[in-house]
Amino acid sequence: MKQARPKRTRLRSNGQSKGPRLSSDNAQSIEAKVGHAFKDKELLTAAFTHPSALPGEDVAKRSYQRLEFLGDRVLGLVIAERLYRRRPTEREGALAPRLNRFVNKSACARAFQRLELGQFLLLGISEQKGGGYEKEGILGDACEAVIGALYLDGGLKPARAFIEKAWAEQFSSGGERLKDSKTLLQEWVQSRNLPLPVYSEVSRSGPDHALEFVMSVSVKTFGAVEAKGSSKQAAERAAAQKMLDQLKDKA
Repeated sequence: MKQARPKRTRLRSNGQSKGPRLSSDNAQSIEAKVGHAFKDKELLTAAFTHPSALPGEDVAKRSYQRLEFLGDRVLGLVIAERLYRRRPTEREGALAPRLNRFVNKSACARAFQRLELGQFLLLGISEQKGGGYEKEGILGDACEAVIGALYLDGGLKPARAFIEKAWAEQFSSGGERLKDSKTLLQEWVQSRNLPLPVYSEVSRSGPDHALEFVMSVSVKTFGAVEAKGSSKQAAERAAAQKMLDQLKDKA
């Protein structure tokens, strides 16, 4: 029998604090997935609260933005230490692109999706209607926020354990490809004496703090594809990867 997915978190409030709240069931589900029982439940709620769910004056204190800032640094430290220990013969010039591969927004979003945490995000109505549960930028930011919250609540140990779990798939394939999808696509067309790929903006939408871009990439004789991203660069990389996937079986 197919297991039913938990309902996405609805905005909840009580008389003691402003803003959205995680239900106790969802909080427990999150803790099970991240492998840590939070002593400070406010940290857990903040890590899943998008700015769109709060009035302006509460954003800095109650949204995930400040936790995201901290979590980004913790993630960089953990990944850098991991690479340092596991690749003792590599020089800094080789380690740096490996680090970048694991700490960029796309990698964070994939880690968040791997543990199916996006369904618990607390979003404003506009972001819910705009597909915020699936946006790479939001998922990546929230993932960094969770790392920051884990660090504040329990120190480096639970933060590192979460990263090892959420990034497991990426770690297993991380040594195979250091070049991003745009570079790989460029090399593919050059090896066949084709003109360079052409990228163009199709559209942009959403509020200033959470813009979503649609970019297209075209390759001569092979047409064009479109993809979404939280920045032009992210959308271009997604489009390039989509094109590469289509070109796999082509000469």
